[in-house]
Amino acid sequence: MGSSEMMVFGVFLLVVLALLFVDLGIFTRRSHKVGFREAIIWTAVWVSMAMGFYFFLMEKGEMLHAVKNSAQLSYLINEYGHSFLTSGIWAEDLIAYRENLGLEFLTGYLIEYALSIDNIFVMIVIFSAFNVREKYYKTILFWGVLGAIVMRFLFIFIGASLLEHFHWVMYAFGGILLYTGIKMIFAGDEEDEIDANNHPVVKYLSKVVRIFPRNVGSHFIIKKGNKRYLTPLLVALVVIEFSDVVFAFDSVPAIFSVTEDPYIVFFSNVFAIMGLRSLFFLLTNIMHLFHYLKFGLGILMLFIGLKMMFHSWMLGHGFTTEHSLYIILGILALSILSSIIFPEPKEDDSGPEQ
Repeated sequence: MGSSEMMVFGVFLLVVLALLFVDLGIFTRRSHKVGFREAIIWTAVWVSMAMGFYFFLMEKGEMLHAVKNSAQLSYLINEYGHSFLTSGIWAEDLIAYRENLGLEFLTGYLIEYALSIDNIFVMIVIFSAFNVREKYYKTILFWGVLGAIVMRFLFIFIGASLLEHFHWVMYAFGGILLYTGIKMIFAGDEEDEIDANNHPVVKYLSKVVRIFPRNVGSHFIIKKGNKRYLTPLLVALVVIEFSDVVFAFDSVPAIFSVTEDPYIVFFSNVFAIMGLRSLFFLLTNIMHLFHYLKFGLGILMLFIGLKMMFHSWMLGHGFTTEHSLYIILGILALSILSSIIFPEPKEDDSGPEQ
């Protein structure tokens, strides 16, 4: 990693972490239930940050890998399989490279942000299973986001290394996405259920540490006598981190279908993860309105899986990142519009007539 790359990477992480701590510390000095207005504001903040990074790539994308000449640019295009044609003219190729990086980031960000909606479904179930009070959601999600960033970093750079040395991994990733997409489509609107007492993570923790039978405010660990106990609040956090590892097996391969550049993959993931908390509070009360969204995400996964498996063939036929972006936007827009035009029928609670 060169000095320019380290500078961009370091500044990016510092800004993101500073905003995350501002979100939790300055505006929320005490635990509270996050309202719809606050969720909208912070969702707008994180989306604006992502768009700011997109425009940075469009204007100065070469800073990401410290590209200074045509030879370096050609190497990166071949190394990461960027899907655009070069003209051999440095100025024109540099502009095309910037635009392609920006499109790859935007497409990857959209994929990760969309897939995080499925993660939100699971989070809601976890909070319910562990009887977590709404005013503590934000604290758990804060630490969950920090843990997710570390784990995604490891997943992404390990995945990039595997793709660099073993091309067949691309087909394995594609197969995983196809399986997940089919499973999501046929699962439909079935509710996920979690048994807090019989969850494998809870069973393991119960064997190695002491768990207090109830929550004690916002504490993760409490001391009774000379013994320390984990509270159910911390157990819920560990289960959320575990679920994110499971989701990473789908979301990380998904973005590798767009780009093999680990920096773009990482930045797309992190921006989506950072916006996950505010998106959670924004969608919690209105998610039932978009009942076709999960079906749409399944179709999205199928498309991404097929794209990953037939990447070389599609690239040879002129299929670019821009085409992927349009298809992804179309799938998401259709699933949302379908939910609005064909709302889920309300259950009849009137009971049988006497």
